[in-house]
Amino acid sequence: MDCAEIATNSRPLKGIVLAGGRGTRLMPATLPISKQLLPVYDKPMIYYPLSTLMLTGIRDILLIATPEDLPRFKRLLGEGQQWGIRIQYAVQDQPLGLAHAFIVAEDFIDGQRSALVLGDNIHYGANFSSMLCKASEFEKGMVIFAYRVSDPQRYGVIEFTDNFEILSIEEKPMRPKSNYAVTGLYFVDEQAPRMARELKPSQRGELEICDLQNWYLRQNALTMKVMDRGSAWLDTGTYDSMMDSALFVQTLERRQGIKIACPEEIAFRKGWISRSELIALAKEIWNSPYGEYLNNVASEFA
Repeated sequence: MDCAEIATNSRPLKGIVLAGGRGTRLMPATLPISKQLLPVYDKPMIYYPLSTLMLTGIRDILLIATPEDLPRFKRLLGEGQQWGIRIQYAVQDQPLGLAHAFIVAEDFIDGQRSALVLGDNIHYGANFSSMLCKASEFEKGMVIFAYRVSDPQRYGVIEFTDNFEILSIEEKPMRPKSNYAVTGLYFVDEQAPRMARELKPSQRGELEICDLQNWYLRQNALTMKVMDRGSAWLDTGTYDSMMDSALFVQTLERRQGIKIACPEEIAFRKGWISRSELIALAKEIWNSPYGEYLNNVASEFA
């Protein structure tokens, strides 16, 4: 049974992937294409956040992108039926902030709980799936994930007690109060769109996710899940981080003989698609290591 199905709230989670922005830090590579469509080793970057939502058991997903890039995402992903999910699309005309995604997705959310993942974030770990299951069980408030980094001044930083009680969250502080950053994955209750509308734009004219987190913190409704030392969180927003991410995925896949963020395999192992459907997907890309891998997964259950 999926995480979303065993959650205490009977209405399933909805998923949002924010794949907007202009990818300015990756120009000129992103001049003709969205950065979330660039490859991270053997698959498009967008596969990684989509896989995170699928691992949570989420099957109803909204992808938010720019008007220019939306047709390219549709061409790659379609409506998601090949993976046993449903993908809808929405436009974010300008980069108005991460919290703005909840306003764009308000009709899609329709008063339900949701999970937002950033389109350039990779989450991985042996215990990560169980963390997602636990996070999906929330009924009220907001759940965030914390990850220890060496350069916290680049991120939203969490200050917390020895008992993991959150004291503060600061966006890109000059003097970080901890080495724990907020990753690009957020579980929120139905209040998120309404509260996002009440936020004031920051100096850069955006609705900051940090401000939304702090609103939940003031309501004593902000929960933190700390990713353990065996987990990885990778932000692929720069050339160096993209290269690091690709090498990380390559190393694990070569050493372990498994694929990270393979939507076809996730859908098959969750029972969302049949073995014959998996084989059909493999045939579409038969002359590639990825297609061979899908065939090998299907053969395990022959």
